[in-house]
Formats: sequence, structure tokens, C-alpha cells
Amino acid sequence: MSGVGPVEPGEGTHAWDTHDDGRTTEAGRTAHADRTPGHADALDADAPTPAVRLLRGLARLPTAHRRATSAVLAAVVLLAGGGYLYATRPHEPEQAAPAPPFPSQVVDVSYLGEVAPPPGARPHTFAFEVLLGVDSGPPVTVTRFAQPYAGLSLTSTPRAPFRTKAGSVRKVVLTMHVTECKKVPKNAGLPFVDVTLRNAHAIEVHSFILGTRYALDLSQALQVACSNESGHHQNA
Repeated sequence: MSGVGPVEPGEGTHAWDTHDDGRTTEAGRTAHADRTPGHADALDADAPTPAVRLLRGLARLPTAHRRATSAVLAAVVLLAGGGYLYATRPHEPEQAAPAPPFPSQVVDVSYLGEVAPPPGARPHTFAFEVLLGVDSGPPVTVTRFAQPYAGLSLTSTPRAPFRTKAGSVRKVVLTMHVTECKKVPKNAGLPFVDVTLRNAHAIEVHSFILGTRYALDLSQALQVACSNESGHHQNA
């Protein structure tokens, strides 16, 4: 008698694929007969989940197919896990664009000197020229020029409002007229010009001190306009 036992089913075969050689026991036939459609309700209660069915199907595949399928499933799991981590991790909010600068931060007004009044100007009128420049940022609109003395009026050429783009300069003539000599100083110490500025960020009224030369020229112009003694005590 040989020591070799019964031949085992080869790889990729299943026990239920073998032919019945007549050795099926009565108990086996009874168990098989019990798995009839009449028992569907009872079997449904213990039906495997989709995950279990997937694992059972994977186990019945040949070894090569099982390895390939396992690799695919692993890749799917990794991709799904990576997507979940990306979706659930905290994301930094997008940084908003910086606000434009305040107009007074980018505008400069400098004094150029005294100029002749425009043709047809009234007596007691004089004019000065300034240079207005915008360094950066959005365009700046000048909406008004003013000065602090009640007895003195001021107009500009070009007339406000006017706009100046970044990186450009503009010459502006400030024409002043003495309306009442007693309300203007004989000597202007540190006179300034108020300029109302507007850009995409804000509207500001900024006082520009034009320096010593402007103070001297303004004081001299006021003295000439109100030169006689009575002119300081009556309307000009």
C-alpha cells in the first residue's frame, strides 16, 4: 500500500467543482437539500455584508489575481485616505490684498516760487506755484485747496477737483486775494496750505507746510497788498 494520500484539489479549483462519485453521505444530501429557496428568509437574516462578500470573493481568486486585486484595493484605500485627510485638515484662509495707502502718505506738495497773477486779476491779488506729486498707489484726486487766514481767499489752476496718477507730478498755481487786511497777519510764521485728497482708500484733509521761502514770499505779498496804513483797517 502506497503512502501517498488522496490528491488535493489544485490551485484555482474548489471543492464544489468535483464530481459526486456516489460517496455523498445522507447527511450531506440533507444539508444540501435544506439550502432551498424556501429558506431564503432565514438566510437573509445572516446575509454577509458587502465588505465580507468582497473579502470572500478575493479569497476565491487565484493567487496571481488575488495579489493584483489586493494591490488595487490598497491603492484605492490609500487614495481615499489621502483625500479624506486633505478634506479634513485645516486650511489657512487666503490672505486679502493689502489696502491702498492713505493719500497723504503718497502725496507731496513743494513750493516753487512766486508767479504773476492771472490776466484780469483784481487788485490785492498775488500767486504762487507749487509742485504736487503722487509717489505710488492708485490715482489721487485733489478736491480742494485752502489756507488758514479768514481775510484771504484762494483758488487753484487747474481748478479742483483734478486727478494725478502715481509716478507723475503736476504744477499748480495758487492765486490768493486779500479780502480784508485786518484779518491777515503782517508776518506769516509757518503758513500752510490745506489740501483735501481722495483715493481708493480714504479721503483726507492734510496740511502741507511749504517752508521758509514760502513764508517770506507770503508775508511780503501781504504787506504789498495792504501797504498803506488805512488798508489794514478796511476791506481790500
